[in-house]
Amino acid sequence: MSSGVVIGVDVGTSVTKAAAFDEEGVSIAAAARPSRLHRLPDGRVEQDLDDVVDSVGAVVREVAAQLGRAPAAVALTGQGDGLWLRDAAGGAVRPAISWMDARAADLVTRWLDDGTVRAAYAHTGSGMFPGCHGPLLNWLQEHEPDSLTRAAVAGYCVDAVAQRLTGAVCLDASDATLPFLDPRTRRYAPQALAACGVERQAHLLPEPAAPGTVLALHGSGAALVGLPEGLPVLAGPYDLPACAIGSGVREPGDGLLILGTTLASQVLTDRVDLDPRAEPAGMWLCTPTPGQWLRAMPAMVGTAALEWALALVGARTADVDALLAESPPGARGAFAFPFLSEAGERAPFVEPAAKGRLDGLSLGTGRADVVRAVCEAIGYAARHCLEVAGLSGTLALCGGGTRSTLWAQLVADVLGRPVRIPVEAEVGALGAAQVARAVLTPSAAAPPQRHQCVEPRPEHRGRYEDGYARYRAELARARQRWSAHGPQPAL
Repeated sequence: MSSGVVIGVDVGTSVTKAAAFDEEGVSIAAAARPSRLHRLPDGRVEQDLDDVVDSVGAVVREVAAQLGRAPAAVALTGQGDGLWLRDAAGGAVRPAISWMDARAADLVTRWLDDGTVRAAYAHTGSGMFPGCHGPLLNWLQEHEPDSLTRAAVAGYCVDAVAQRLTGAVCLDASDATLPFLDPRTRRYAPQALAACGVERQAHLLPEPAAPGTVLALHGSGAALVGLPEGLPVLAGPYDLPACAIGSGVREPGDGLLILGTTLASQVLTDRVDLDPRAEPAGMWLCTPTPGQWLRAMPAMVGTAALEWALALVGARTADVDALLAESPPGARGAFAFPFLSEAGERAPFVEPAAKGRLDGLSLGTGRADVVRAVCEAIGYAARHCLEVAGLSGTLALCGGGTRSTLWAQLVADVLGRPVRIPVEAEVGALGAAQVARAVLTPSAAAPPQRHQCVEPRPEHRGRYEDGYARYRAELARARQRWSAHGPQPAL
């Protein structure tokens, strides 16, 4: 490599971030730019590809200006799922459909009823939710067939950005996972495409690239980011596995909880178990390391639920620690469900009809209790996801929620186990940069892991064990009300 510095770019749902990392994995320059989410009627959520690409150009140019020299490479990661339809030149044929989109919610409900989801799951180990390729492609076939006719690629955010920078279509296997990929072969399962009724759209799905594929900036891409033409570009893995890599998840059984807009739980494993009896939810994500996968259970809502609660009580993010300090464990009886996405829930169960809940209130309930109840509910949801994912080793915790010291402590208390919080805030960009470094300089050692550890407080263990038992019992009852899919397997 011509320089030891790699610029990692994390194209998030609402913010694009870039950071330059040295050989030790230390961030030496950073920048961020918002990108716009378009919330439309009926739970539709879309993004403009040009706006997203412009945000990438802005943050990379800013970081490169801070460095004063070209990096060795640009490494891309970002949001997964959704549907980013492009023509052969990489232009959007319609606005990108976000992973948060709910237009196909009724279709997923029907597929849960008629066994479609389970039929696909038997071949892929991936569940489905309204904002993934299966239901979205089917929905477009019925409602917007011209969009599919004009498209050459049905891809994702990261490969869409990479195509605009390099001219090449390069899809990481992690992005390709949901819902058609057999993770054992890294190839699409035709049975899953058939189950979703989208076999005739198979030509739009790029085959996953070989691990370690290196692209290069072409003329317009180089002009966009202000870097030399020909500079190496690596695309993927997407943000969930990139965050696991950047957080130091190394051994099977180790896990990561991302306390971000979404609540993503992952556990590293050296085997894939496509158990047809299991709840058809989550996914098995391919990693850059052959023979290793991440069992992922990404719930729909994380910090977004807290932001809703803060808006409800007229508070700000800066108030979280003070509010949590004001309310005791158990929130004076206030109780919540965090299922606030208009698309329902996707892990550790799939239920488009799932709804949030806030009850147990009285005249003695204060706004701090409301906030604590929601934070505890998110903690309980995380514990449920991690149990289903098979956590048995160490656990890292990252994401915007870790900026609240007391919320991170609450998560450790609810989980009843220590959590390691990486010192580096942009672990997704760091993970992408580490993957790039390993490809371009195979002899380079992995950087040392820098983190702080939060221990659970034993005096709160009983309270949260009882709280979690109540959460699971209430959830089981709620699922019977939400769903007409019949009895659910025990999780």
